[in-house]
Amino acid sequence: MTDVGKRMMVFTGTSNPELAEGVAEHLGIELGNVKIKKFANGEIYVRFLESVRGADVFLVMSSCSPVNANLMELMIMVDAAKRASARKITAVVSHYPYARQDKKSAAREPITAKLIADILTTAGVDRVITMDLHQGQIQGFFNQSVNHLTALPILADYIESLNLENLCVVSPDVGRVKVAKKLADMLGGGLAIMHKGRPDHNVAEITHVIGEVEGKTCIITDDMIDTAGSVTEGAKSLVTKGAEAVYVVATHGIFSGPAYDRIEASPIKEVIVTNTVPVPEEKRGGCIRVLSVAPLFAHAIQNVYNNDSVSELFDPDFQP
Repeated sequence: MTDVGKRMMVFTGTSNPELAEGVAEHLGIELGNVKIKKFANGEIYVRFLESVRGADVFLVMSSCSPVNANLMELMIMVDAAKRASARKITAVVSHYPYARQDKKSAAREPITAKLIADILTTAGVDRVITMDLHQGQIQGFFNQSVNHLTALPILADYIESLNLENLCVVSPDVGRVKVAKKLADMLGGGLAIMHKGRPDHNVAEITHVIGEVEGKTCIITDDMIDTAGSVTEGAKSLVTKGAEAVYVVATHGIFSGPAYDRIEASPIKEVIVTNTVPVPEEKRGGCIRVLSVAPLFAHAIQNVYNNDSVSELFDPDFQP
């Protein structure tokens, strides 16, 4: 039962207003009114232009470029909401920042995914809703509740709509095998694994492909596409080994630096991502397809607000 006088308010920063607007539309509410501007030296100013006292406040953000500025903007919004007596503050982080450093791989390295969790906690966040973390273990970096959503059913539905035959889902590395297997089961396809080496940051080398890909329509699945080095090199390796066609699905289309040029020059038929990270309108179309996850986030927000279960959103047959 909903508490008497309880109310939901959804606000967005400047990082991904398109997603936030879609979330508000599916919730049947208007986005809250907040003023965000920058001082001449780049410092961020935030002021809520309506009362949030006693409200359940949901702040929608994405860790798109500029990552540090958008992260700081979220922290300042959280602080402003806390000081304005919001009842609960939920950070709806569609793409979690600094997630690739979730453990120490070498001496004297930081664990930035844990650092971000600590910063969010200190700022005053009561709950986090996020999607397709780079590693699921990041949830354990929080003492607060974390609702970890997945875009896999949405991506699978789109692939099914293409009516492709002889499918083989390809994991870009051994760490992604479980997710690739889930997608393969959803699509009724086979499974292959690529062995990937990283001689440097944002540099990938595909050394082996394990599994039968000759004559197959291959679907490479990953959590994010940054500079597109991994997926384009992977596509070339699959075609060399006789793949009939290569598609790529990923939740977060970051598309940094040479990503668009690499995709355009690659043998990839289509790259399917979601709008957890904003993709410029002029880059959409052609071989890049952007699917909306706003309905899924809206359902998660509604269920959290109503104290209902969020687990139904993980059912492959769930339709947002």
